[in-house]
Amino acid sequence: MRAPEAARALALAAFLLAGVAFAAPALAPDETVIRATVPAGPGLFTSDKRIDVTMFKPKGEGPFPIVVISHGSPRSAADRRRGGRIRFEQQSRAFMAMGYAVVVPTRRGYGDSEGDWAEGYGTCSAPDYYAAGLESARDILAATDAARALPGLDGKRIVLVGQSAGAFGSVAAATKPVPGLVAVVNFAGGRGSQGPHDVCGEGYLVDTMARYGKGSQVPQLWLYSENDLFFGPSLARRMHAAFVGAGGKAQLVETPAWGTDGHMYFRNVSDWTPRVKAFLDSLPSAPR
Repeated sequence: MRAPEAARALALAAFLLAGVAFAAPALAPDETVIRATVPAGPGLFTSDKRIDVTMFKPKGEGPFPIVVISHGSPRSAADRRRGGRIRFEQQSRAFMAMGYAVVVPTRRGYGDSEGDWAEGYGTCSAPDYYAAGLESARDILAATDAARALPGLDGKRIVLVGQSAGAFGSVAAATKPVPGLVAVVNFAGGRGSQGPHDVCGEGYLVDTMARYGKGSQVPQLWLYSENDLFFGPSLARRMHAAFVGAGGKAQLVETPAWGTDGHMYFRNVSDWTPRVKAFLDSLPSAPR
């Protein structure tokens, strides 16, 4: 296998093994699918787009606080549609066990959701990560708004959780005045990875985290593995320092190596569950 093909295979594996399946199986008893509307905006989209949103809800009447889990983005454009409806079932069940209802949007340009991919950052020489993250945030917030209106869910207690590009978009979304948002959990958030240890314009990525930190609204937990081949420990520390230096509130945890690429650490549910639970339980809004 040639080097570019190997890099593509690694990227797709990271996307899939983090919790995405090629074709979603039949709905589980506690699983439903709703549609959220992403309003028309500048640029590519002049009409509203509907996206698929998977929801897992604990037994009982609730109201349950809400976790919104946002997926990453494979490097290859062809692979973005191959995931089908994104579910993160194993990870969702971990949050359900903590007392949360879980909402998993499949953003525009992925799976069967409407619209073309809108999260591009331009050229590698001068990437616009700030705008790209805010574009992801539009879909995340659309799903959040849809969930907030559902019976049995508590729209006053919302946590944004994301992996890779989805985490980056969640950090971006937290710069907006989101009603009920109480925290963000960032699993290996970032953009611009072209291959192992190869990120377009690392300085631009760090500077964007500083901009997001300046506008951040809530406390955050950041988890980056020591063998992450997308955004390694040194870059994670630089992004975190920029974020908190600009006024953001975030705890950085360097998690153990996971498999051949710690960028897939979100799959290591048994390791991160107690870390995340401790963080969420420290919040005044935690389930009691």
